[in-house]
Amino acid sequence: MDDRRIAVVIEDDEDIRGLLVTLLTQSGFTVHEASVGADGVRAVHDHDPVLVTVDLGLPDIDGYEVTRRIRQFSDAYVLMLTARSEEIDALMGLDVGADDYVVKPFRPRELRARVEAMMRRPRTIGASPSSPSAPSAPTSPAAAPAAPVMPADATGGVDGGGGPGFELDGLRVSPSLFQVVVEGAEVQLTPTEFILLKTLLASKRVVRTKVELSRILRDEDPDSDTFVSAADERSVEVHIGNLRRKLGDDPARPRWVETVRGVGYRAAGDAQRI
Repeated sequence: MDDRRIAVVIEDDEDIRGLLVTLLTQSGFTVHEASVGADGVRAVHDHDPVLVTVDLGLPDIDGYEVTRRIRQFSDAYVLMLTARSEEIDALMGLDVGADDYVVKPFRPRELRARVEAMMRRPRTIGASPSSPSAPSAPTSPAAAPAAPVMPADATGGVDGGGGPGFELDGLRVSPSLFQVVVEGAEVQLTPTEFILLKTLLASKRVVRTKVELSRILRDEDPDSDTFVSAADERSVEVHIGNLRRKLGDDPARPRWVETVRGVGYRAAGDAQRI
């Protein structure tokens, strides 16, 4: 878990913004707030937080565009908040780079649990850019990352020391470096995508169901009996789709991630430990 505990809240509703600031402050965060999207992107650029909450319906630019801009320079955990109950709205948020979402109205305990589960996922921490004034849509990447938080292992627990790396058909995954390399070229993954890939490779040819993967992403035992919603399972599908796109993995002829129809996913071969 990141020791700095800096958060940015981007929310136009004053009451909800105040509630989020209070909840996150009580959870040990130093919180910066913004009521419009452009100011929120600038605050993320200036303060380099580990956590950002983004309201979907902002008065200037919507939460999708805010998240898209943030992802151009920040690897912060992004929690999207939406009053829209349609599943497609949340899935679109995941597709542009959000790590998780919560539907309004939310219970404070649920929000805290979501945040703490995200904070246990691996993350590389970029230094803040040196420019004194950030543009509303930054395009330059953050500086070289510092040491990553230790990732979760294939059973959802914290894997001290980063755990073993894996190689499979030109793909190399190094948990201790939070690094994925394909045919010699580094591929940038979100923390969620990294955990999914590492879990599948560590599981070898064992199929992981979407329910199991959902629990692993929440840092729970995959064999526990905790509730997993259809939306949670669908979000795993979206993250797997994004992972494949970044890796250049064709679902019809998979090299690394194979779909087992009606069951879940598994590695397309027997990954070797390195």
